[in-house]
Amino acid sequence: MTQRATTRAVILARGLGTRMRKGDDGAALDSEQAAVADAGVKGMIPIGRPFLDFVMSALADAGLTDICLVIGPEHQSVRDYYDSIDLTRVRVHFAVQEQARGTADAVAAAREFAMNDTVLVLNADNYYPIDAYRSLAGLGRSGLVGFDRAALIADSNIPESRIRSFALIGVTPDGALSAIVEKPDEATVTRMGADAPVSMNLWSFTPVIFEACARVRPSVRGELELQDAVRIAMHDLGERFEVVPCAAGVLDLSNRRDIPAVAERLAGVLVSL
Repeated sequence: MTQRATTRAVILARGLGTRMRKGDDGAALDSEQAAVADAGVKGMIPIGRPFLDFVMSALADAGLTDICLVIGPEHQSVRDYYDSIDLTRVRVHFAVQEQARGTADAVAAAREFAMNDTVLVLNADNYYPIDAYRSLAGLGRSGLVGFDRAALIADSNIPESRIRSFALIGVTPDGALSAIVEKPDEATVTRMGADAPVSMNLWSFTPVIFEACARVRPSVRGELELQDAVRIAMHDLGERFEVVPCAAGVLDLSNRRDIPAVAERLAGVLVSL
């Protein structure tokens, strides 16, 4: 049966931005960029215009029309900005995560927005390839993008040392997710193989994820983790997650040193919301 393409996306924009807040004398930022970095709202880092504008424009290019920003109660400036600009290709919605309790809690905050639809879920500080959005949205069911490690190293602004710490994806012979291994050690990398896909937290979720999020308990870090919700959905609720391969880079805006490189890579990219 043909699945209906997903047209709704949730962007997790509530993070505390701890790494972004830390001063870095090696980062050449203008005064406005430094001020927003000090506030820790990574998605609003200005690179000609807020970084989130580029993310949402790419989503629109892939056919996503309704976008929900999960923000904190203190992020009124984000609401004010999107209420003040003309939007012709997307509708921007908001969900409030009252406290920064983890990524599973952030996804749970968007339940009313998702209704009974499948939604894409992504980070606010990553600029993903349009083709990755399009392929994932075309599933119309649960899945995630598995990024090729070599392509990430070659085409991203992310140092190889940082990529080596990203979660690895186990894939069954028929293309389903079998495991997610966070911060893999060398033995795990060897066991899973050099070609094991990398997760960059780009997901497609059916409403099953909200039941799974409700069952998550705090991790050793004291947070409600989205990866744990995915495991619950798989093992307790019987959900299958299709792994969509992607051999392309991702732009990452984790800390101040990333800002000039991301700005350079996005220079000349047309934004249309």
